[in-house]
Amino acid sequence: MAKFIYRLQNILDVKLKLESQAKTAFSLAVAKLAEEEQKLEALYRMHEKAQEVYRNRSIGVLDLMELKEAKDMVEYIKGQIAEQKKAVDYAKKMLEVARFQLNEAMKDRKIHEKLKENAFEEFIHEENEAEKKEIDQLVSFTYNNKGKAGVQ
Repeated sequence: MAKFIYRLQNILDVKLKLESQAKTAFSLAVAKLAEEEQKLEALYRMHEKAQEVYRNRSIGVLDLMELKEAKDMVEYIKGQIAEQKKAVDYAKKMLEVARFQLNEAMKDRKIHEKLKENAFEEFIHEENEAEKKEIDQLVSFTYNNKGKAGVQ
């Protein structure tokens, strides 16, 4: 039996590498989103603490300078939260892009694997047909030689 050689194997190998790269990019995008969300959570905690400091400084004897500093800190953290929300949204978009690219790479790989499978099935079919033809020729040759041997 002949050895099966898929003529588009190098393309399939490239598709496998592209899928692997897309998986890596996707996992990096997931990690980046998690990191950005953690930063946002930390900012929310800082905001809560800053608001608590502001509330505490507004009770009792008022020091206007400390009160202004506390209010400014609350406002600054609000700005940081707004910026971090943008970073989280951007990370989500990048995750969706990476997910789309991964899905496309997986589709491409699956298509080429199916083509390889079909080519292998065709190869097996051709090999079986060739084997049947060879057996038929062998049987025919044997039968014809027995008939000739008995006539002489």
